[in-house]
Amino acid sequence: MEKKIIKFIDDMEERIISYRRDFHKYPEVGWTEFRTASKIARRLIELGFEVKLGREVLKDEERMGLPSEEELANQYERALNQGADEELIIRLEGGFTGVMGILELGDGPCIGMRFDIDALKVIEDSGEDHLPHRLKFSSENEGIMHACGHDCHAAIGLGVAETLSSIKNEIAGVGRIKLIFQPAEEGVRGAKAMVGAGILDDVDYIIGGHIGLKPSKTLVCGTNGFMATTKFDVSFKGKGAHAGGEPNEGKNSMLAACTAVLNLNAIPRHMAGASRINVGVLSSGTDRNVIPEKSFMKIETRGESTEINDYMREYALRIIETSAKMHSIDYEVKYMGEAMCGNCNQVLVERVNKVGRNLGCFNNIVDISDDAGGSEDFTFMLNRVQEKGGQGVYFTIGTDTKGGHHNSKFDVNEQDILNAVKLFVIITLDILEGN
Repeated sequence: MEKKIIKFIDDMEERIISYRRDFHKYPEVGWTEFRTASKIARRLIELGFEVKLGREVLKDEERMGLPSEEELANQYERALNQGADEELIIRLEGGFTGVMGILELGDGPCIGMRFDIDALKVIEDSGEDHLPHRLKFSSENEGIMHACGHDCHAAIGLGVAETLSSIKNEIAGVGRIKLIFQPAEEGVRGAKAMVGAGILDDVDYIIGGHIGLKPSKTLVCGTNGFMATTKFDVSFKGKGAHAGGEPNEGKNSMLAACTAVLNLNAIPRHMAGASRINVGVLSSGTDRNVIPEKSFMKIETRGESTEINDYMREYALRIIETSAKMHSIDYEVKYMGEAMCGNCNQVLVERVNKVGRNLGCFNNIVDISDDAGGSEDFTFMLNRVQEKGGQGVYFTIGTDTKGGHHNSKFDVNEQDILNAVKLFVIITLDILEGN
């Protein structure tokens, strides 16, 4: 059957690439993926999947870093104007832009596959050496771009869906498949809300991956070392006053913010492993002779373990509270994103390695990478499945990127999208057949 599947995917090349280019042309940032999600849902329905979307797959209270209601409404209208599915988009209103397709095959393990679908606030390059511009599928949405490959991930997911749909009668009676299309991965905002909705609670195997990061035809079978992280914004509010005439009447929010910044960077590092903190944004004040009434900060903490990140976050919150009290300033903390630490199950990594070698489309196979360094909210899904006795893996499918990730020139070798589809499908069958 494997040869038949590979041929089927190769024959789908033009269609899979067209999915990618369509998503690339109409990128949408986290919680505004109205067009993207509605198109995915419609295609899954056409392929015979049971589809759940919107509030069915997202817990409202767990969503983080939401755009304003005005921005959500504006992006909803733009999505309609750009060809969103008019019937299905209604169920996504308010930024509930998650989709899940379910394929019931009978008794057996439940396998979940996660594909993130959001774009970034990056202005796409318009040079003739940039393939999307030259072939006229570069971003139509000003200031937004698929600069990290999530357009490819969405296309991979649809390629997997079509392949599995084509052989569902041949694999009947062996389990259940969930294709999870996740919003708002950038800023690690979306996975927690999907986990909170309970959609992972019956999953025995969770599979995730990322295109890029390594050269084409490279496969990293598993990734460990993701750092736990918390992203949050802090708003300080004091009282403005004339800096010369009545300085004692003011409450200087900038003093509170600057006191916080200096002390946040002085948090003692943890003996048990790596820890990080960064104040990436500090804005304050309106003019030289006005005591600043409002100040604003964007902060992130990270830890090699969830416990270390908890230590950094709680220490940071104490500093913020104390800094505000020192200067009689009110403050508010708003959580914008979160991820856990996470490690793959070695037995599943070995399964990926075996499948990758048998496929023959990878010439450099690495068993495991232990130095992720960054953070990934897939870890919420990974941890939930593992807590319930299941297994999870997160692999990397290499591609020759132009410009690098999160860069205006980002592009991929589209042939590697097909390699990813083959890998996801064959791993799934390997699990269903061998358990």
